[in-house]
Amino acid sequence: MSGAPDSGARPEEFEKVIFNDVEMRRAISRIAHEIVERNGGAQDLILLGLRTRGGPIAHRLAASIRELEGVEPPVAELDVTDYRDDLPDRDARAAERATRRKPLPVDVAGRVVVLVDDVLFTGRTSRAGLEAVLDHGRPRRIQLAVLVDRGHRELPIRADYVGKNVPTAMTERIAVRLRETDESDAVLLIRRPGQGE
Repeated sequence: MSGAPDSGARPEEFEKVIFNDVEMRRAISRIAHEIVERNGGAQDLILLGLRTRGGPIAHRLAASIRELEGVEPPVAELDVTDYRDDLPDRDARAAERATRRKPLPVDVAGRVVVLVDDVLFTGRTSRAGLEAVLDHGRPRRIQLAVLVDRGHRELPIRADYVGKNVPTAMTERIAVRLRETDESDAVLLIRRPGQGE
């Protein structure tokens, strides 16, 4: 087995490495610095990672903030599936979510909540995250941090903190690999040959 990251890509797909493990670590460190600077410290911060890969990134950001400030902000994972507007049976899911919703392990009321995700694309996951947070209380402010912003927004959503802007074609996709979920760190741009060339 080679030392290259396993992208999960089929052999006929073209891959370009956007971030290797060192570049990813630097991007997360830079985002942590920006979060601390913009918020005047870490005392009121809560990091909410959007499942699946937003959770590990949020934990890494919290560790970087701890190194900077000596205080590690609370971290929780948020499953926004029931809040998505691009999945079938949205009305049925909305009716059920109040009874199924698990409380967050942290109180968001009056705090600065930073939603953390791996890739910002159409904005629909981020919108669902906003709705989910507001179901748990009224934060003083909500911000968005993403490792990659690939464009193609369908909603007026903009990230406050971005590791890297990567313009993409609709025929391409961004694959984020994290050691916590995929055994290695990398961000890959994946395109099938013959598409968008």
